[in-house]
Amino acid sequence: MRLSIDRFEGDRKKIAVLVTEDGRTILWPRDLLPRGAKAGEVLSITLERDLEATADVARAASAVREKLDRRDPGGDIRL
Repeated sequence: MRLSIDRFEGDRKKIAVLVTEDGRTILWPRDLLPRGAKAGEVLSITLERDLEATADVARAASAVREKLDRRDPGGDIRL
């Protein structure tokens, strides 16, 4: 995906306004841009699914649920 840096906005110009090739705008933290990036420059961004990391997160969440289930006596909650 190609994006152009249109301008910087916000407090201390910390938000970059990026424009896609079809004219949509994306607000992006300036500190996540390449160092020295300026208005008018074109950026290339590639997004990929990380299935291994997704599986790691699912395993960790499952472990937490299992740990909580072991401590839960079951039944109704009484207030």
